[in-house]
Order: sequence, then structure tokens, then C-alpha cells
Amino acid sequence: MMSENKGHFIWVPRALAIVFVLFISLFALDVFSGQASFLQRLGGLFFHLIPSLVVLGLLLIYWNHPLYSGIVFIIISALFTFFFQTYRAWSSFLLLSIPLLLIGLLFIIAHTRIGKGSLGEEEDQKTI
Repeated sequence: MMSENKGHFIWVPRALAIVFVLFISLFALDVFSGQASFLQRLGGLFFHLIPSLVVLGLLLIYWNHPLYSGIVFIIISALFTFFFQTYRAWSSFLLLSIPLLLIGLLFIIAHTRIGKGSLGEEEDQKTI
């Protein structure tokens, strides 16, 4: 019973990462407020969605590796801080950089709770 609970903890940072991607994707919707053509708006939408797509892509790549996910999300937090200069305003820092840092830490905590291996599945298969 205890091992089942350990496996469920990995879904907390995963769900938070998905919610974060949806949240930053909302900022891309501002391209529809201008007077640009449809193709320009579509290009602007794609351009504004690049950070969301990068975060989502990295989440999917490291989906089964919580330790690597944690490290990657902490690195993304630092990149968001310096690239988007969120350190200049506390509100930006709290909304964009801190959630990524917390998600990264939750992935690392999930890794320590699960144990060695990607999700403990390898260990379970060896004992069977």
C-alpha cells in the first residue's frame, strides 16, 4: 500500500507543470488584440507559445525520470529569471520563476520518495 502512494506523488509536479504551461500560454492570446493580418497573428501566436512548447517538450522528454525533470525545471527557472528578466519585478518573479523552481524541487522530492530507477518500475520487475 505504501509503494502505491509513493508512485502517486509523481503526479503532483507533473500536474503543476501542465497547469503552468497552460498559464503561460494564456499570455500568447494578446496577439489577437492588434490590427495584424491573420498570418501575422498566427506567426505571433506561435512565437509567443515558444516558451510553453519548450517547457511542455522538456516535461514530455523527461516524463519518466523525476530527477532529471527536477534538474531541468530548476534550470528553466533560472533561464526564465534571466532571459525574461523576472528579477526586475516581484510579481513577474513570483508568477514565472518561482513556480518552475517549486516544480523542480517537487520532482526531486518525488525521485527521493520513489527510490532509485526512473519510476521504480525497474525494481518491481526485478523482484517478480
